[in-house]
Amino acid sequence: MKRLLIYLVFAQALIFLSGCEKEIMSYKGREGVYFAVRNGLQSLPNLWPYQPYSNVDFARLAKDEVEFPVKVMITGPVKDYDRNFKVEVNPDSTTAIARQHYTAIKELWTIPAGATSTNIIVRLKRTPDLQNVIKNLGLRLVANEHFSLSFPEWDAIPEFTSGTVVPEFDASLHTLRLNDVMVQPVVWSGSIQPVNRESGLMGVFSRKKMEFLTSNLGVKYEDFASTDIMPMARQLLIASDAAAILIRLKDAGTPVLEADGRLIFIGAVPWTSYIGVPYVH
Repeated sequence: MKRLLIYLVFAQALIFLSGCEKEIMSYKGREGVYFAVRNGLQSLPNLWPYQPYSNVDFARLAKDEVEFPVKVMITGPVKDYDRNFKVEVNPDSTTAIARQHYTAIKELWTIPAGATSTNIIVRLKRTPDLQNVIKNLGLRLVANEHFSLSFPEWDAIPEFTSGTVVPEFDASLHTLRLNDVMVQPVVWSGSIQPVNRESGLMGVFSRKKMEFLTSNLGVKYEDFASTDIMPMARQLLIASDAAAILIRLKDAGTPVLEADGRLIFIGAVPWTSYIGVPYVH
């Protein structure tokens, strides 16, 4: 195990420098498969530690169905022919419901000739219950005539310390954490004042408000992830356009309401909003 980890550190260093995973071809050890998932900035994928789970955030993906890739890599020599490996749902770590949260997962996948990795694709579905609870879909690799399980006891590689480091896990297992929870994004110019009064340019963040912005202005939840995408100038323009729509709809007798019945508030509207106090027509 330790020898394999030393190999991986060396191989990953070569990958980082050359950008080519075929450096692994010189390795002559056990022929096996493992989940090789690293969650972090896509621009620097080789700096992030390996993880036994992936978060599937439908609110950020903004799709009702997604094809989610999960990377599988091999140890051992590269072959000049295709080899199959097997994937199953792991019932011990699964709370997601088949056909409701995910479609049936294909059992056999292929490492192509000359390749060291592939992505399995899992089709996942956005359902209303994911707004309130996380559902897990556990995957497990199964040994067959082509591949054993490379790292049933994976030790974190010391060089990879960005993000969350899981010290030990079974790399033949991987869990997808499905959720549709909308928390206040990084960039949001609004607040709650005394007596629960909304204040600021955008007021208090809510799912209803975000859905209103998406439906009427084409703004996405993930747009608020950084000031590079959502500078103040853009926030001001969005707030102005949104307020004009909210005022027009209210005057037309079709006001847009929050879940608690109060009018949706954005700074330029002429009304005051108190959380928990419904609008009275």
